[in-house]
Amino acid sequence: MFTSQIIDSDAFQDMPLSAQALYFHLGMKADDDGFLGNPKRVQKMIGASEDDMKLLLIKKFIYLFDTGICVIKHWKMHNYIQKDRYKPTAYEHEKDMLEIKKNKAYTVRNEGCIQNGYILDTNCTPRLGKVRLGKVSEDILSETDVSDDVPTGKEDIEDNIPYKEIIDYLNEKAGTQYRYKSKKTKEKIKARYNEGFAIDDFKKVIDIKCDEWLSDPKMCKYIRPETLFGNKFESYLNKPTPMKTNKQLPEWYENQDVIETTSQQVDDDEIKAMMEKLKGEQQ
Repeated sequence: MFTSQIIDSDAFQDMPLSAQALYFHLGMKADDDGFLGNPKRVQKMIGASEDDMKLLLIKKFIYLFDTGICVIKHWKMHNYIQKDRYKPTAYEHEKDMLEIKKNKAYTVRNEGCIQNGYILDTNCTPRLGKVRLGKVSEDILSETDVSDDVPTGKEDIEDNIPYKEIIDYLNEKAGTQYRYKSKKTKEKIKARYNEGFAIDDFKKVIDIKCDEWLSDPKMCKYIRPETLFGNKFESYLNKPTPMKTNKQLPEWYENQDVIETTSQQVDDDEIKAMMEKLKGEQQ
């Protein structure tokens, strides 16, 4: 079973059908805790691409462990299994690295162990190691600096910049889970505020780039604070949108109602005259 709360969300529906199909097949193959040990095999079996798997990872619909084990993040939201039918997962070591949030979604106990859905080795040491998805995993590992997520509470009060509102808006639109207290994220937002941009400008950029990139497997990875709020922010904000031009209709088309009415009037007069002529002949 799959809850509509997840599969009807904009973040899920914006994905290509091939990525959605891969998600459903992974869910059907998962054990009672949402784990499966052969995600690559499932991917090949249904003819899905590495971009499809990458998209599920980036959007955090799944987590992929360094051991090759995969888990469906929202499994507990999708399924409720009675105790007498429940069979614990065989992947206990991987399960120990997770915890369940209040909404029943899995999350990683140590955020330093994960980068965009890819869970690193159990020592939490960032490394490429055995690349499970070729360049896909390399891209994921190179996108985020684990040390970025450093809370700096005083800064919120001092500069009065709505970091949380901006990042909450991004997460809602893109289906991501970025943290507004990330040091690098706050630096990017603050730099743009110092240049005179306001919160509406941030929301507009988020809207523009989500519409443009979210459904593109190759570009969706760039829907992140580091890219959106970087040096190209102003160019994103002022990107021209195609204007719909109305073709000018010829004069005869606009006046066709008048022409038809006039023609109809002439026809009626002719008929009336013919009727009177016929009556005269009969008399």
